[in-house]
Amino acid sequence: MVAAATRQQIVEAADGLFYERGFEATSFADIAGVVGLSRGNFYYHFKTKDELLDAVITHRLRKTRSMLDGWEAKAETPEERILSFVNLLIVNQAKIMAYGCPVGTLCGELAKLDHIAKGRAAELFDLFRHWLSRQFSAFGREAEADALAMHILMRSQGVATLAAAYHDEIFVRNEVENMRAWLSAQRPGTPVFPETYSRQDC
Repeated sequence: MVAAATRQQIVEAADGLFYERGFEATSFADIAGVVGLSRGNFYYHFKTKDELLDAVITHRLRKTRSMLDGWEAKAETPEERILSFVNLLIVNQAKIMAYGCPVGTLCGELAKLDHIAKGRAAELFDLFRHWLSRQFSAFGREAEADALAMHILMRSQGVATLAAAYHDEIFVRNEVENMRAWLSAQRPGTPVFPETYSRQDC
């Protein structure tokens, strides 16, 4: 039990440091310092940084699934659930303005490094994409569900990137309001937005 708790502390500390400093810039010593472990005790739990990265991604996937399940349980309609996703930009605004989106920054860094874990990190985006697609299907837009999911995912990433660049709270709040208005316009019976995403556009 003690070993499992220590391992979890290491993963949580690494998760925070990877987000705030970046994966490459964070050392074992940095993480051990946060947890209060000697290097020897640290290596007992994780032999390599890639092994720790894999554990961090697993941790983030678990937390994301739990968050999505919570939205499912609390919200009565798919529109309310999608709004929970949009509102993340406000809920996490301070951290997003300081460090960007935790998913986007990790995926971007691993892609630049051409790291073997870049595909696994992208599973975090997949979770959001498939969940949003299901909500849009339940919203009555089944034929366009994936395109709509990708559109709102893309918009949220753009807002997070510019929020980190400009540290502009008003911009974030205005864009969240625009996304809410856009979502209202997607109710059944309204035209599909013109910028339709398709796999062929990749």
